[in-house]
Formats: sequence, structure tokens, C-alpha cells
Amino acid sequence: MIASAAASTAPAATLQASTPAEPPIRDLPSPNWDARPDAAPVDMLILHYTGMQSAQAALDRLRDPAARVSSHYVVDEDGAVWRLVAEQRRAWHAGVSHWRGHATLNDRSVGIEIVNPGHEWGYRPFPALQMAAVCDLCLAILGRHPIPARNVVGHSDVAPDRKQDPGELFDWSGLAASGVGLWPGPTAELGLVGDVPGALRAIGYDDGDPAATLRAFQRHWLPDAVTGHADAATQARLHAVLAAMA
Repeated sequence: MIASAAASTAPAATLQASTPAEPPIRDLPSPNWDARPDAAPVDMLILHYTGMQSAQAALDRLRDPAARVSSHYVVDEDGAVWRLVAEQRRAWHAGVSHWRGHATLNDRSVGIEIVNPGHEWGYRPFPALQMAAVCDLCLAILGRHPIPARNVVGHSDVAPDRKQDPGELFDWSGLAASGVGLWPGPTAELGLVGDVPGALRAIGYDDGDPAATLRAFQRHWLPDAVTGHADAATQARLHAVLAAMA
């Protein structure tokens, strides 16, 4: 999610040929990037929603030097894909973030902003064309970088105290069925997790506000029950996610 900005007319962009595995990509460079640290692996893919009132507002914000925010890609609701920062460069999308013992995740991640007004401006389902483009783009990125399924995450996973995106309406299970990320199998036979904080740490979450961390987990893996409570269904799903990561 990025901060709000006023919409304006976008500059012309160049449509370039893409690899067969990904949708057509329009280059619209952002000045908001720097070099990745030497030898930093690119082993994470972080998905966001824009959280703004229009795609144009998001593109303007992500290309505004004063904003000091960016992402590698933006995917519009009609499936159009914009490349703002080359993958070999560090985009500024994750902010203060943690996952599986690592911090400063911009160093090691590719970031995709997915156009959606978000919880502030009228959160709504992600259209099928948009999800298909996100899936194809993710598969192409995964083909270029050694990113394990457990490291395909949402902004709320890596910053649960601050972020809600891409949120409970995002189709994580559909992406996983197409080979992007991880989705657990059946939970009934697995029982409950006794040590909930330990299970969250084992999945990848940083120690923080327990309720916020549980809500982030639920938005990703139990979207029908975003309560922040470790009820039986949540504990069973925690167990299932741990089993899928094993």
C-alpha cells in the first residue's frame, strides 16, 4: 500500500515485447530506486495493493521523487502491467519489514503493486483479468529468481503492525494452485497448535503485536475469519501452513 496522491495525466510509456511467460509490459520508469547491496539474494516476492483512488494516482505517487516510494511493477484492474523499476535494482516498497529473520526486505525482494482502492477507499475484489496478469507476472519473476514458495508474501505479512494489503479478498489460494506461493492442505487431521507465537515465528512472522500478527496470518491463509484471535480454526490452519512448509 502507498500513500494517497492526486491524480494527473501520465506521461507516454513505451510498450516493449515481453517474454512468453508474462503479460505485455509497459515501461514507465520511476526515479525512486537505488542499488541492491552487493551479493544480496533476490529471494522474496512481496505483493501489495495500491490503496489509492485510481491507478493514475498510484503511478503518479510511485514516480514522484518527493514521495520516495516505488515498486518494480504495477498491475491495473484491466490486466495492464507497468514496469517502474528494473528487477536488478532496489525499489522502495516494503518499508520497515521483517520475514523469516530478515529485515530491510527491499534489499532482497521484488515488489508488485496491484491496483485496488484498499480498505480506506472502498476495498473490493480483484478482477479476474487482473489476477491472471498478476499470476503470469509472478511466474515470470519466479523463473528469474530463486524465490521459495514460503517467501511469496503480502505487505501485511512483513509489516503486520502497519499494513493490511493486499488483504482478505486477494486470491492467494488461486495463485498457489497456479504455482505462485503456498497454500495449505486439509486441516482436519492435523489438530491444533499449542504454541501459537512459536508457530507464527516458524512460518516467518516477526515478534510484534500478537493480535496484529494473527490478523495478518488470517488475511493470507484464513480470509473468512480475520479476528486476531487464536481460535481452533486459526490454530488448525497454522498447523496446516507449517506442514505445507515442511
